[in-house]
Amino acid sequence: MPPKNKTPKDSAKADSSKSGSGGKGKAGSGSKKDKDDASSGSSGKQLKPATAINSRHILCEKHSKKEEALTKLKEGAKFDDVAREFSEDKARQGGSLGWKTRGALDAAFEKAAYDLEPSTTNNPKYVEVKTAHGYHIIMVEGRR
Repeated sequence: MPPKNKTPKDSAKADSSKSGSGGKGKAGSGSKKDKDDASSGSSGKQLKPATAINSRHILCEKHSKKEEALTKLKEGAKFDDVAREFSEDKARQGGSLGWKTRGALDAAFEKAAYDLEPSTTNNPKYVEVKTAHGYHIIMVEGRR
């Protein structure tokens, strides 16, 4: 998939160098206008529907421990480092759950995760959810 992302950016650079001013949000330029255009006619969300997500989480039984983990994240710690330190699940791989298809996760967890924009462990965008398993802090690394 990375070659698909690279090619439009390269062509956008070529288009903008030809026009001199960058044009009016040419396809593949990555501008906010393009993202808005891509989602127009749908439910108003910028995310395209996905059938699978690559996610990480931090699972804590106690609310206070989840709050400690959130504090670390807000201070700028990497998501995977915080997951290794605070998460109480069996997977000690920086909270990585890998690629999961719809229906494979707890319903509340899945709803929150599929609504989340992808990000990186260095600069995570995350959401908090409580399930029967405990308190989760979820981030999504990829969608397909």
